[in-house]
Amino acid sequence: MKSQITKILYIILLLACGYAANAQTLKPAAAINGQLLNEQSKPMDYATVTLLRAKDSSVVKGTLTNDAGKYVFDRISEGKYIVKATNVGYKPAFSPAFDVIGNAINAPVIKMQQVSRDLQGVTITSTKPLIERKMDRTVMNVENSVLAAGNSALEILERAPGVTIDKDDNISLKGKQGVTVMINDKLTYLSSTQLAALLRSTDGSTIQSIEVITNPSAKYDASGNSGIINIKLKKNKQSGTNGSLTTGIAYWKNFRDNTSLTLNHKTGNLNIFGTLTHGDITRQNVLDISRTVVSGPTTRYFTQNTLMKKPVHYNNYRVGADYNTSATNTLGFVVSGDYTNELNNNTSRTNIGSVPMGIDSFQNTPSNIKQTYRNIAINLNDKLVIDTNGQELSIDLDYSKFRNNSFADYATEFYLPNGSVAKPSLFLRNTTPSTISIYTAKADYTYPLSKSLKLESGVKLSSVKTDNDLRAEIQQGGVFVNDVSRTNRFVYDEKVNAAYVNLGKTYKKTSIQAGLRAENTTSTGNLITNNQVVHRSYLDFFPSLFINQTLSAKHELGINYSRRIDRPSYDNLNPFTYYLDQYTYEKGNPFLKPQYTNSFELAYTYNKTLNVTLGYSRTTDASVDVLYTDTVRKATFQTNENLATRNNYNININSPYTITKWWSGNVNVDGFYQQFKSPMLLGQNLNNGQFAFQGRATQTFMIPGYKFEVTANYQSAQSYSIFKIKSQYAIDAGVSHSFYQKRMNLKLAVSDVFDTRKSRVSTNYSVTNLSLVQKNETRIARITFTYNFGNSKIKTRKHQTGAEDEKGRVKSGG
Repeated sequence: MKSQITKILYIILLLACGYAANAQTLKPAAAINGQLLNEQSKPMDYATVTLLRAKDSSVVKGTLTNDAGKYVFDRISEGKYIVKATNVGYKPAFSPAFDVIGNAINAPVIKMQQVSRDLQGVTITSTKPLIERKMDRTVMNVENSVLAAGNSALEILERAPGVTIDKDDNISLKGKQGVTVMINDKLTYLSSTQLAALLRSTDGSTIQSIEVITNPSAKYDASGNSGIINIKLKKNKQSGTNGSLTTGIAYWKNFRDNTSLTLNHKTGNLNIFGTLTHGDITRQNVLDISRTVVSGPTTRYFTQNTLMKKPVHYNNYRVGADYNTSATNTLGFVVSGDYTNELNNNTSRTNIGSVPMGIDSFQNTPSNIKQTYRNIAINLNDKLVIDTNGQELSIDLDYSKFRNNSFADYATEFYLPNGSVAKPSLFLRNTTPSTISIYTAKADYTYPLSKSLKLESGVKLSSVKTDNDLRAEIQQGGVFVNDVSRTNRFVYDEKVNAAYVNLGKTYKKTSIQAGLRAENTTSTGNLITNNQVVHRSYLDFFPSLFINQTLSAKHELGINYSRRIDRPSYDNLNPFTYYLDQYTYEKGNPFLKPQYTNSFELAYTYNKTLNVTLGYSRTTDASVDVLYTDTVRKATFQTNENLATRNNYNININSPYTITKWWSGNVNVDGFYQQFKSPMLLGQNLNNGQFAFQGRATQTFMIPGYKFEVTANYQSAQSYSIFKIKSQYAIDAGVSHSFYQKRMNLKLAVSDVFDTRKSRVSTNYSVTNLSLVQKNETRIARITFTYNFGNSKIKTRKHQTGAEDEKGRVKSGG
């Protein structure tokens, strides 16, 4: 298998290098020098100039001007030519026809004129809608949203169309878990907990948009059965020295603060940029669990109440630079990281009785968990624009390291109903250092075979190693000693080699794209303490097909298909046991297998506004959360298992609308039916399904100088695996005011205005009978101030790295 994938990668690299070499070596003989100026005779830098044959206007070559407005076409054959110049905000301009004779020719100077932006004294301005539907994705434009101010990336993500986040910070899309989260087109390679911590420490003011891609093409990593969520961070687009400062405070039950500073400096061919964010967040959650445990003739009733308070202190940074080595090539690097400390102060009381609501005994379990996260990611990138026809080659090299240290102390006190001590207290403590190291390299090549036919190909190599070392101790005779029943070390190595090819064809009213991705995976999970090794090696192929048809000026239709994979997250493979108390805990499953999903979608668009999508997906070896009950220990624990199949039927309706010039809105509705099937799960045959829907309506009111937003969310009751989830709803509201020539902005927002958002989950399956209610601190009032400063002239390059998929499978606490 490995030799097959190696051959595929080698062939694609040879093709890419061959095309690039051919494009740069087959050159004729003369050089054309020219310059581009604006109306004030100042240089026009980084404008597009194209060399055309005078006799038929056919394209010969293209390039960009440098910071002096100059350009060069080298190795041009003799003949008569014209130069065409284009730039955003300017009318296209042409040089007079001129002859190329000899070795060096000076083309006539070209002057460009700005496009007029005024109509009879009225200036036209526009902003992007909050929700925007594109051919292959739905985009939530966060940058100018009132509700983004003061919120974290995780809180904003929860408001994206079709997205839900459960009590354990697992992200679902249209009711399906297994979402791949990317940041700037790069996989995060983090587990759900670690990803939640990263997103929670990412300030919303640094986000430009959130893209929801339910059926990605072969160009993307094949992981994620329900699709991809791509979080686009802002990158300053202005020349000179400029930036923005954002600071905010929030309060309801607990105080929060956040500050972010973005700087950008561009001089000549060099652009340097950076962002620094700092924040202090205290979150308070209440968790109530009721359980019934039957063991032979004995029935026990457990009622548990836990108060969790979690102060988090974070500092994030992101710095980088782009350097234009020529008008067609850009080298860049990005270094990012975060430095986060958090403290979990939990207090849990569990009442135990032989009759409902009765108390035969109770126990208190206070715990303190200190966690530190020290993460760093480095990206080196190169983008070569080979010609103006769209031939490009881009290369990314990435290294990431995530370090998490956890120190936990648990004390369990046992009491009789009258408050007297029933038995000596139990003291436990854990130290859990863990590291994740990620190396990736990828190359993407685009080659237009003609004006209507385009070839895309690429390769990617990734290597991930996780090392989790649980050192558990128990107090005996007043001294802590090693707890051999829990101490363990788990090391996981995974390598994925991938190659893809996409071929796209555009007709007058039809566009077709077909793709195929190959991924070869080898993994080894080593439970060192128990000398238990799980090794896997497999080669998979992932086809994709997209067909879009314009039926008329107002009607468009699209059909797409893709096959995808979900490899288990690293923490779900880790067999360690993590306690809330001695009766409630969770552990991983090192024998989890990957799950595979085939997805189909039919999309219809009316008048570029009303969008309707019908979808169906079938997942085999579906991995889901399962609760087991240990009837001997009277304990309930959570783990993951591979079910047989999961079928998902869904419909999405999205429509932006305008009522008046000052009142606009957007409605998004997701309806879905999920069916889970598995033989002999916990001793029974599972066949569970329920129709559910989610709705979100956003209203925006524009009054001179002010912007008001109100968003209402509703999620109906639904089923997931063996669980029943009750409905929830919430309303968010905010207002912003711009002043000082729109350089300053003040925003006030309140999330969950009526404090109604809560999670209510229950199951009564086999011997497991449990219900829980979790109420997080969701009603929060925020005030945020932003100041933009500096120049505002020229856009700089946006770049995304290549290591986002692997990062998305790491858990980040929080």
